[in-house]
Amino acid sequence: MELQQVKQRFGIIGDSPALNNALKVAMRVAETDLSVLITGESGVGKEAFSKIIHTLGARKHNPFIAVNCGAIPEGTIDSELFGHEKGAFTGAHDSRKGYFEQVDEGTIFLDEIGEMPLGTQARLLRVLESKELIKVGSSKVKKINVRVIAATNRELLTAIGKGKFREDLYYRLSTVPISVPSLRERKEDIPLLFRKFCADFADTYRTSPVRLDEEALRLLLSYSWPGNVRELKNIADQVSVLSKEKTLTKEELFQYLPQARQSNLPVRLSDIEKDSDGLSERDLLYKVLFDMKNDLNDLKKVVYELTQGKYDLGDVSPKDLPNSLMQYSPEDRSRSELKTLDMGIRSGRQAPVIINEEDHYEAETIDESLSLEDNEKQLILKALEKHKGKRKYAALDLGISERTLYRKIKEYDIKE
Repeated sequence: MELQQVKQRFGIIGDSPALNNALKVAMRVAETDLSVLITGESGVGKEAFSKIIHTLGARKHNPFIAVNCGAIPEGTIDSELFGHEKGAFTGAHDSRKGYFEQVDEGTIFLDEIGEMPLGTQARLLRVLESKELIKVGSSKVKKINVRVIAATNRELLTAIGKGKFREDLYYRLSTVPISVPSLRERKEDIPLLFRKFCADFADTYRTSPVRLDEEALRLLLSYSWPGNVRELKNIADQVSVLSKEKTLTKEELFQYLPQARQSNLPVRLSDIEKDSDGLSERDLLYKVLFDMKNDLNDLKKVVYELTQGKYDLGDVSPKDLPNSLMQYSPEDRSRSELKTLDMGIRSGRQAPVIINEEDHYEAETIDESLSLEDNEKQLILKALEKHKGKRKYAALDLGISERTLYRKIKEYDIKE
């Protein structure tokens, strides 16, 4: 089958070199029985590629099933994929076939493979290598013949480095890798896609299709499209329903691109450097945390030297000092009570300053984590908790874009 025929059959629009190359690889590998790993951002159409591979292959008349690994709870994913025997766990009243057994001789598409738990990854590796599976709660080995196509929007090599994905499984899955380009990597296809979506919605809503003037088209091309084709289709749907005029201007289209207001449009590097003094987002956060630590240490030292009389208090009498500084007399201050000062400052609460005149006490460097990832993760957790999980407001509070916040939530595996 020719490339154009495949595009027409599966509704694929575009003629960019990156897209054509990915389609050609999918067409070639469809004739084999090799495992395939499809990579690409969310919304680029990875599932469509899995259907192309299955439909053009020898298993086209056998079952095909798509499974989202990220949508199945960790406690039940083994049972869902590989099945279970009666009594294997609480609630297992009958034996059940898993997805692999159901599509024997067919194809299974494992979407979001990067979200699969490590224990399940080990079971999947056995299926790929030996064509055997063992149901949960069983000791019997069952032979199966299933073609596996996996997909992910995560960097699996990074996940391997963090111990969240098995290296042997990665190389077993990626016998043939296919990289689906993002929408911003094939901008020449954006006008075609937009016109097609608008025409389809016009037929659905029985109205005239929306068009863009020249400036609006330039805005459409300059937008970064974090949601890729899925986001473009949603925008086309919105303007088809809500737009009063059938020819959109730049200003009107801008209202339908909320992400554009959060600096997703291209900016000059010089502007970024001017705003942040050449520091990245991580560098700025680290600088703030480091300055806070130094300020806290300085405050601790000043409080100690103040109580030792190393500062000239002028006409201030001891009774004018805060009660927390003069609460105890020298004879009541023991060595063990020095810890109260340190604990009070560490916790951020007001604590009595207790000094033993016979002992020598030096300002102590606070032993706290300087890990940028730990501190950044804590700030994100606090912001999400403050705004009850609403990412938009949490991102505004943190001074970052909602897209950046979403990426960091995924990076730190934060459960909302």
